[in-house]
This record gives sequence, structure tokens and C-alpha cells, in this order.
Amino acid sequence: VLFSKSSNFVENQSGPTHESMQAVFDLQPFRPVVNLSSPTIANLSFTLYAVLGVNEKAQILTTFLWLRLFWHNEFLVWDPDECDGVSRISLPVKELWTPDIIVYDVDDDVSQACPYVYVNHTGHIRWDRMLRLVSACNLEIFSFPFDVQNCTFTFGSYMHTSKESSLSICTKTFKLLENTSGEWELVDLTGESSILQFGIDEWDIITFWVVIRRSPVLYVVNLLIPSSFLMLIDILSFYLPPHSVDRASFKMTLILGYTVFLLIMNDLLPSTANGTPIIGIYFSVCLALMVISLLETVIITNVLHHSSMKYQEIPNWVRVVILKHIANLICYRWPEDVRPPEEAQEEKLESSNGTTGPWVIQPIRYVLDYLLFRIYLLLITCYAMVIITMWCIWISQS
Repeated sequence: VLFSKSSNFVENQSGPTHESMQAVFDLQPFRPVVNLSSPTIANLSFTLYAVLGVNEKAQILTTFLWLRLFWHNEFLVWDPDECDGVSRISLPVKELWTPDIIVYDVDDDVSQACPYVYVNHTGHIRWDRMLRLVSACNLEIFSFPFDVQNCTFTFGSYMHTSKESSLSICTKTFKLLENTSGEWELVDLTGESSILQFGIDEWDIITFWVVIRRSPVLYVVNLLIPSSFLMLIDILSFYLPPHSVDRASFKMTLILGYTVFLLIMNDLLPSTANGTPIIGIYFSVCLALMVISLLETVIITNVLHHSSMKYQEIPNWVRVVILKHIANLICYRWPEDVRPPEEAQEEKLESSNGTTGPWVIQPIRYVLDYLLFRIYLLLITCYAMVIITMWCIWISQS
């Protein structure tokens, strides 16, 4: 018995049988329309279940999707009243024609399609598919680890044009689940239908935009906080006595430790051909600042080393600029064991060859150390403000 609008089931048979639909199964290679000039309308429902992983180096996104396809088979229409009230059945998907919907930008597709489809008496068919997709995604890692990524999924027919198969989105049926486990958080999902023009043919396609946000806690705890601690220790090392040799060795130990930290951190940072993340620049500049700090210590140590040696008289304008104007500008307070230049001037002792004693070198070295320390603090403060501002601007625009 042909299973169609005008067909009836075998008498005393509760619902359709395999024999009653054999004629429909035989038409499986053909598009299920009576008039081949009419397109088969396929509707797509999209649910993003989870983000399984992101490979920044390979620019690959791994997701788990749940798709539902709806279409109409004009050969599978019956009257439930003539079939003991049976209005819905399930059939093997391999026995029926199915839309050849694929994802265009996929590197790997692990499909767990349901082997059966649900068919109601009007000929409408529903087919569920669960997909684990490894798809290409252009990742922007400049604001790593506070980055927000926008990846796309494009669905379309492999061989049927718009005249043969029309693809559209089910109204308000694409969504994302509230799944925030793992490193990535699902933020938003939007989609729209469009036409793909290729030569004289047109294909219906559906594009979904998936917005995901990285959870930065792991990177803040493992990268930013330890780096900030090392920079803080480097700043506090300026409070060591400038005449202490331990200050230089201490700073060199910090630089060595920071270098080891950078080597370990290199495995956590994403590496792509699109550019360098701002956090990588941040660590490089921090290392440069620590080197500048060591250079400042070398300069002060050099001045201290020669403080007991015989020097020619320091020009008066140098003493005035450093000991008076610069000292007042940076609000320098003289240590208890160092006399202010006005008092020391009264007790000035010059050797017979016209050299200057350590009373002049010592105040100058303290003022220079204080001045260079303030400049170093200013550089670090400006640098931190620039980094925080850039990150805030980038996050607000994402």
C-alpha cells in the first residue's frame, strides 16, 4: 500500500507497517517533493552546549553542539483517523532522504546523529544531531587573559542550491545553555540567514556568531600576581643602604628569578601569528625596568666606590643644582649621619692639592639615589596606569 495522502492502511492494522511504506523507502535517493520545481524547506535549530577547548596557536575552537533539523516529506502524509489515531512515528534515518547540511568552517566533525527521525502525520520530520566540532576561529589574543572571542559557525547545503533546498532558522529556537564550567564562559549567541552567491548559483546559508569569554582567574593567580610581587620586592630593595654591596647582588638575584619565571610562563601564554598579547609586552617591560633598577644601583655604587678617592674640585654649579634645587624639588630629607650642604660648607676641608673630600660626594650620592628612585617609581606608576587603561578600553569595546 503506498503511504501517501490518499493511501489507507491495511485493514485491522494498528498504524503503518514496513510494507505500507516500502514505496516511500524506495524513493530515498530523491528529494521528497511531488513537484521537483518546489524547494524543500529545511529549518535549523541550534544549541551550543559547551566550549570544550581553545587552541590559540592553531586557531582552533572545539565545541559541543546539539542540532535539530526540520523538513517536510510530501510522501509521508496520512490521516490519523484512518490509522487508529496514530499521528507520530519514528523511522530509520537511513531509509529516508535527509538534507545534506554541513558546517563549512570545520576541521573535524565527530557526529553522534540519532539513527531515527520523528515523523508526524503532516509529513514534517525532525532529526536530532549531536556534534563535537573542531572548527577554525580567528582568535584575538591582544587582551589575553581578559579576552573575549567571537567565532562563527556557517551551515549550508553541500550540493543543493536555493532553488532545490531552502534553509532557514527556526524562530527563537537557537540558544546557548548556561554552562560556565572550564576556562571559557558562553556569553552570547546570534544567528541569521543569508545567501551565498557562487557563479550563477545561490545557496542558502545560516551563520551563527558565538561569543565566549575567558576566565582570567588562573592567569591572574599564576602570572600577574607573582610578577607584581617580584616588582614590589625590586622597589623595596631601594630602601637598602646605598653603600651596601648587597643591593646590587639582591637585584641581580631578582632578575635571575624573573628570567626563570618568564621561561616557565612561556608555556601558559598563547602564541599566534596575529601578534603578541599585551601581557607578554607587560612582562618584557617589567624585566627592562628591573634592569634599569640594577643600572641605577651600579651608578650609585660607582659614586660610593670613589667617594674616598681624590677628585678634583666639583664645580660649584653642580653642587648648587644637585644639593639645593634637585634636593628641594624631590623634597629630600637629609639622613642623620649626613650634614646638609649649608652646614657642611662651613666645615669644608680641602687638601693641599685642591681636591674635594667625601663631605661633597656623600650628600650628592644620597640625593642622586633618591632622585633615581623617584624616577623609577614614576616609570612604574605610569606603566601600570597605561596597562590598566588599555585593558579596560579593550574589554569595554569587546
